[in-house]
Amino acid sequence: MITTRDFEFPEKLQRTFKKTIWLEWITVGYLLSVVVVMFLSMGNSQAMKAAWLEDLLGLIPAVSFLVASRYFNKPATRKFLYGYHRVYSIAFLCGSVALFGMGLFLMIDSTIALVKAEHPTIGAITIFGHMIWMGWVMIAALIYSAVPAVILGRLKLPMSEKLHSKILHTDAQTQKADWMTAVAAIVGVIGIGFGLWWMDAAAAIFISLSVLKDGVNNLKDSVTGLMDETPTTINQQKEEPIVAKLHDSIIELNWVADVRIRLREAGNVFFGEAFIIPKEDVNIMDNIEKTRDRVLQIDWKLHDLVITVVKELPEEADEN
Repeated sequence: MITTRDFEFPEKLQRTFKKTIWLEWITVGYLLSVVVVMFLSMGNSQAMKAAWLEDLLGLIPAVSFLVASRYFNKPATRKFLYGYHRVYSIAFLCGSVALFGMGLFLMIDSTIALVKAEHPTIGAITIFGHMIWMGWVMIAALIYSAVPAVILGRLKLPMSEKLHSKILHTDAQTQKADWMTAVAAIVGVIGIGFGLWWMDAAAAIFISLSVLKDGVNNLKDSVTGLMDETPTTINQQKEEPIVAKLHDSIIELNWVADVRIRLREAGNVFFGEAFIIPKEDVNIMDNIEKTRDRVLQIDWKLHDLVITVVKELPEEADEN
C-alpha cells in the first residue's frame, strides 16, 4: 500500500497557523469567563438563557479546532493511507450537530414559554450599599459577551481564508455576529423592565432561530464535504478556483490532448485525479511524473493528485 505524502503548511502560513492557535486559546478562556458571568446574572430571563447557551455552544468550534490541530498533519500510516486531514471535517460536523440540536431546543423551549405566557421578573441587588436593578447587570454581561467576540471573529476571518479552514471560518462568522444575539437579549431584558413580558420570550425565539439557521447551514456544508462534494471556496459561495486552475495548467501541456479533473476536499487540502488523453504514446511515464511535479506546485492546498492516461474521457458530470 502507498501512503500520501506528509503535510505541513507552507512556511509563509506557519506563523498564521500559530497565531490562530493562540487566538483560539484566548477564545476558549474568554468564553469560559462569559459562560460564568452570564450564568450568574441571567436570573429567569428566557433571552438571557438563550444567549448563555449560545455562548456555551461557542466553545465547540474553538475546542474542536484546537483538538483537530493536534492530529491533522500527522504522517499517514498503513491504517490511514490518506493521513488525518479529515479530522477537521469531523470536527466541523460535530460542531454543526451540536449547534443544530441546541438551536432546535432553544426554539421549542422559548416558544413554550411564550405560549404559556410566563412572566419573568428581574429583581435588584445591593452593591456597596446601593440598590441596583439586575437588568443593568444583565445588560453589562451581554455587552461583555459580545464586544470581544466580535473583535476575535474579525481577526479570525482572514486567517480562516488563508488556511482554508471551514471550521475556523464558521467560528469567526458566529463570533462576528454575536452582537445581534446580545442586542436581542438586551431588548428582551428592557422589555421585562417595562412590563412587556412577551418581549423576553420573543427575543429568545429570535436568538434560537439565529442559532438554528447557523446549525442547518453548517450541518449541510459539513455533510456535503464528507460526501466529497466538489471543493468550494471557504464561504461555500462558488467552486474553488483551484479546479479550473488545475485543468488549465494541464491542458496547456504539449503532450496533452484533453483532460478531466476530479477533486475532493479533506480538511484544509484537496486530493484528486486527472484523466488525460495523450497526443501520442511517447515518453508517457516521464510526462506523467513531470506533470504531477508541476501541478502540485500550483497551490499548497493541492496535496495529492493521481494522473491516469486513458483512451477516452468519461462523460461530463451533471450539474446536480
